[in-house]
Amino acid sequence: MPIKQIRQKKPLVHCMTNYVVANFTANGLLAIGASPVMADEISEVEEMVAISSALLINIGTINTRTKEAMLLAGKKANELGTPVVLDPVGVGATSFRKQAVRDLLEQVRFNLIRCNAGELAAIAGVSWQSKGVDSGEGDMDIADVAKQVAKDWNCIVAVTGASDYITDGNKEFWITGGHERMTAVTGTGCLLSAICTAALSLDGEVLLNLRNLLQAYKQISEQASSQAQLLGSFQTEVLNALHLFSKGEGK
Repeated sequence: MPIKQIRQKKPLVHCMTNYVVANFTANGLLAIGASPVMADEISEVEEMVAISSALLINIGTINTRTKEAMLLAGKKANELGTPVVLDPVGVGATSFRKQAVRDLLEQVRFNLIRCNAGELAAIAGVSWQSKGVDSGEGDMDIADVAKQVAKDWNCIVAVTGASDYITDGNKEFWITGGHERMTAVTGTGCLLSAICTAALSLDGEVLLNLRNLLQAYKQISEQASSQAQLLGSFQTEVLNALHLFSKGEGK
């Protein structure tokens, strides 16, 4: 199981993420034995990437300064052969976000794009109705569009939602299960992107590792929901379940 392997490897994961979820993301990585670092200062990101096992770029609270830092970090990661993940949070909401993601995709080679359906549509230029960072709704064949995006940008694409879909442009997997409470608290998707980033440091076939991780995350959400009577304790139970799964004690 990838989450258990992450605990064994203890990768240093450089998270350039949004300030809404930074604490939850760090605690989630710590729960599975990874070492998180949140650094977006332009003058240090290249040094930080150089000592990290993998890099996450999450645009949730992106601004002009952090965009520059993300580009520097991504290019340095490419130079060093360090895996890079893009979480294009709310990419379709504004023209600034769309251009930022376009610049990132054109200047940084990503190993994985982890997104929801609305974000996938925005990257692919498909018409879609969404509100802010919500997934939204529309008429799109997720598998076909995700495969094309994977081919266009030479990466794996994982589209998460009620059912998850992952593809490298050729091979594909659907992952079912999970619990709707994951959409009722902030940070669960961003944390998943960070854990996927950690998983890219593992040995083995990347697509299969990520598929198995997505399946485990569905099970973690189910276990967390069964333990949390009220929504306020759900995030805590997600951390508890991650910790148990990483030690091979998950249900």
